[in-house]
Amino acid sequence: MSDQPEKRTTKRSHSWFKKFQYDPKTDSPSDARNVLLVVVALIAAVTFQAGVNPPGGVWQEGNHAGRAIYASQKRAYYVFLVSNTLALSTCILVITSLTYRFPFHLEIWAATASMMITYASAVFAVTPHESVRFRYPLIAASVPFVMRCFGYFFKKYCMSENENQIGSQEEGEKRDGQAGHQV
Repeated sequence: MSDQPEKRTTKRSHSWFKKFQYDPKTDSPSDARNVLLVVVALIAAVTFQAGVNPPGGVWQEGNHAGRAIYASQKRAYYVFLVSNTLALSTCILVITSLTYRFPFHLEIWAATASMMITYASAVFAVTPHESVRFRYPLIAASVPFVMRCFGYFFKKYCMSENENQIGSQEEGEKRDGQAGHQV
């Protein structure tokens, strides 16, 4: 053997995280759904907790007792409140979508609706009413659901109309081609 150190020729992966990405050849849809449910449940738990106990805590004494300290910075608190509400409502949408037609689906709907009501009442309780307009968090809470509905209707009605137009156009081309052969 030689005294020279052995040269290693290691190939670096094009992207190291490809190993962890979903692969329909090896991963079952059930496994993917389970992973998504775990991840979304963790995000929902964190966002719910952040809404109930806002960053910085709440005032303990004085006129603002029980109100979020962070709310004294209006813009920053708005960003936090809207982003947190958007994240929680998106998680709830994903949870209810992934568990659709599962056993206890109705109970899951009731639990997630109760969780959103609890979240809203907690945010309402700790947020000073004079500093925050609640229409922004309410709009943020509805955005995922509205986008999902628009996507569904677009796919159902607009895409089906396009397919019908494409189909009728292809039929017209076939008829034109057949008419040309008959002359």
